[in-house]
Amino acid sequence: MFLHRLLPLAAALTLAACAAQPASVDSAPKPTWAFQQSDLPPDPAYRYGQLPNGMRFIIRRNATPAGTAQVRMDIATGSLDERETERGFAHFVEHMAFNGSTRVPEGEMVKLLERNGLSFGADTNAQTSFEQTLYMLDLPRNDAKLLDTALMLMREIASELTFDPQAVVRERGVVLSELRDGQGWSRTNLEDQLAFFYPAATYPRRLPIGTVETLNAATADALKAFWAREYVPSKTTLIVVGDFDTDAVEQAIRTRFADWQAKAQTPRPDQGKVEPKQKARVDIHLDPSLSERVTASRHGAWLDEPDTIANRRRNLLRQIGYGVVNRRLARLSRAIDPPFRGAGFGTSEVFRIGRTTNVIVDTVDGGWQRGLAAAAGVYARALATGFTKPEIDEQLASIRTGLENAAAGADTRSHGTLVAAALALIRDDQVPTTPQSGLARFNQFAPTITPKTVMAALKEEAVPLKDPLLRFQGRTAPKGGEEALRKTWAKATRAKAPAGEVPAPIPFAYTDFGPAGTVVADTTEPLYGIRQIRFANNVRLNLKRTDLAKDRIDVRLNLDGGEMLDTPQDPLATEMTGVLARGGLGKHSEDDLQTLLAGRSVAFGLSASGDTFSADATTTPRDLTLQLQLFAALLTDPGYRPEGEVLYRQNIANFFARLRSSPGAALSNSIGGILSDNDPRFTLQPQSAYAALGYGKLRQEISDRLSRGAIEISIVGDIDEAAAVDAVARTFGALPKREPDFRAYTAERQRGFTSRRGLQIIRHTGEANQAVVRYTWPTRDDRDPDEAMALSLLAEVAGIEVLDTVRENLGKAYSPGASSALSRVWTGYGTFTMNASVDLADVAATRAALEETARSLIAAPVDADVLQRARAPMLERIDNSLKTNGGWSALAERAQSQPERLIRAKAARARLEKLTATDLQMIARRYLAPEKAVQVLVLPDGAAVP
Repeated sequence: MFLHRLLPLAAALTLAACAAQPASVDSAPKPTWAFQQSDLPPDPAYRYGQLPNGMRFIIRRNATPAGTAQVRMDIATGSLDERETERGFAHFVEHMAFNGSTRVPEGEMVKLLERNGLSFGADTNAQTSFEQTLYMLDLPRNDAKLLDTALMLMREIASELTFDPQAVVRERGVVLSELRDGQGWSRTNLEDQLAFFYPAATYPRRLPIGTVETLNAATADALKAFWAREYVPSKTTLIVVGDFDTDAVEQAIRTRFADWQAKAQTPRPDQGKVEPKQKARVDIHLDPSLSERVTASRHGAWLDEPDTIANRRRNLLRQIGYGVVNRRLARLSRAIDPPFRGAGFGTSEVFRIGRTTNVIVDTVDGGWQRGLAAAAGVYARALATGFTKPEIDEQLASIRTGLENAAAGADTRSHGTLVAAALALIRDDQVPTTPQSGLARFNQFAPTITPKTVMAALKEEAVPLKDPLLRFQGRTAPKGGEEALRKTWAKATRAKAPAGEVPAPIPFAYTDFGPAGTVVADTTEPLYGIRQIRFANNVRLNLKRTDLAKDRIDVRLNLDGGEMLDTPQDPLATEMTGVLARGGLGKHSEDDLQTLLAGRSVAFGLSASGDTFSADATTTPRDLTLQLQLFAALLTDPGYRPEGEVLYRQNIANFFARLRSSPGAALSNSIGGILSDNDPRFTLQPQSAYAALGYGKLRQEISDRLSRGAIEISIVGDIDEAAAVDAVARTFGALPKREPDFRAYTAERQRGFTSRRGLQIIRHTGEANQAVVRYTWPTRDDRDPDEAMALSLLAEVAGIEVLDTVRENLGKAYSPGASSALSRVWTGYGTFTMNASVDLADVAATRAALEETARSLIAAPVDADVLQRARAPMLERIDNSLKTNGGWSALAERAQSQPERLIRAKAARARLEKLTATDLQMIARRYLAPEKAVQVLVLPDGAAVP
């Protein structure tokens, strides 16, 4: 719903234990469910219910993936429910949910879940936004005991938290570290933006993270009071979607939550207002890390439009209108000399207190005037002269295809998709309807859609940008200042120049690659039943039919070469591969392709990674042939148009402007050179080297591989095998003969690890209190599956230990961790890493904690409970790995050229189960001696080394 809208200027900030998702809109008093006052029929496969205490629940049986489930508890409270002295409390309470309750002692909740196969972060998570707090558990098994455990924990969070004062003190450090990690130029820019556009609204002063002052002042009693006030049954909805009997789930919910006592809701504090009369003001915000952007905005009243058939039709018309304007803007951005890097037009709700219409223009440094004028002109001409029927038809084709795909795949929608629909119901009053009914409504309504009706609906919502608020952000002030910004907008929107007709592109030109290829080998391997085909031209094809996602097909292409073409003498040989598709095809520009492919489920692009060039896409049975034609055309006739070069150079300029703007950026841009002793292939090169690149050089470097390199294709999913073989035969099978095997690249695979140990310092230009501590050990490549599995398990163990010490015990870091990366590409190369982002004052203590973790792993076998907590989630991941097309594609993509992957996957569970604590101790002794590590500190410029 509301696909036409730009993201709100609010950036819908959300804070999570490990991940972030958009915030959403709460509602005024209303019936129990939005569909009770709508003419839209709700999807009957959901079960909706409410307990006598007011708590609601939504249950749906679903088997994608089979034998798993998702449990969500949504509390309709967030930072907008805080008082001035409570800023950050909603998020702080979310953290305390994992720190002790009546049944679960402090520190035991995560451990309990890990023992049951849930990883903290991946499967156990929470998030806080302006209006909601959401608790999330992904269950790897559908056994009744695990569901009962999950519901027990949700009930503990809802009504049984203890808020031990010492636990609050420890968790305060974690919350403050999260606040610290989020500081910097991006956060400062957001705060300035919100203050300028919404000075009378409350939410700019209620960012969910809170403030240092209120977080430091938070006591156990104050946090408990907020929790007791806000966590009430009538603000709570429990969602269970998964492979469970719905009757059993409902009974389990009632058993766990029926005795939770009802309590009256406390009204939300005043949210302030959005001011429609606010206009003609200018804000200029400068920072060395900010790319240039101009935003023109006007505010209007919130439109109260309940979810009905009529309003969905109205929003469909608006979606089309915004889509047409944004299509015109995209076309301009793809010119050889584009006026802007990108631009967008849209309207966003501001909670329920207003709406904002924006034109947002991103330009190269110093290009704001030309870019703003061009985008303003597109906006003004569109609203003055209207749209053309071909423009409407292109938008309709894309929307129709999305609805058709949704309807065709309705029976195998993922848990996540169904949970999202349930959350939209309780947060946004959006009725969860069936995809089939949505398609039927669209097909009934589409013939009545005209340029005139689209424009009328658009103008109902879009606030006229007359005398708009204008905000400039960038590295240097705009020449002419505020007055120049105002004059540029005014002049451009008064211009009467015609929009001009865009010529229709020629029909798609890549349907004939020559006589269809001949199959010369066709076998089925015995371990997984993957069908392996080889054509006479040496192209390999791997097929696996699944019923995991109805009407969906995953296609993966691997072409010999990749980063093996990069050398110390020419380390950027394949650098521009990622923008090859932006140059279009020989007979179609990228912009032409967007029109030609409207309404088709295809993807287009190529990347260089390791020893191959690769491409992947998710398509449908009806578009499989077109997808293969696109990939084949990109290999045989890339366009190399200069538009792609322009885009690449613009991105490079911005990248180098932010090179050291945060600890994370400084680390990622420096670590390759440190670990490789500045091998040019792994070391950031001077900006001038990237700026000098062009398609001419890329063509010279990769043309031989495009035309002759070995190819292996995998097609997985809802396939007709005969049709898939025929489609490949007529595309890749019809190409001239390829090399029969992927090259060995023996010399090119050599990658050294620095002989320097001890301390290395990287400097950043971000906040003065931000630092990163990272220890990296050299290990090995992944050719030995036993040792590779042992290192993976050791990384899980180390991650638990580091989380327990650095985060929970010391309260020094929000997201410390450990990882093992053994290369399949670089001979003998692998790394083991422990790291934490910390306050500058805590660097010494964090270093000591990481070193102590390494020493403890060496000194004694791992504790049995820690070993179980590390191993159980890994076993569940193995068991569930082939319950999605993505898992099968990972297995099938190199099934012929790397058959050992299949053998290895088959033995993975047994290999993991047999590992002992002593095995891990031996591996730790082999690799993790602290003196063998490269110790990296990322410190602010000018800060003394702790």
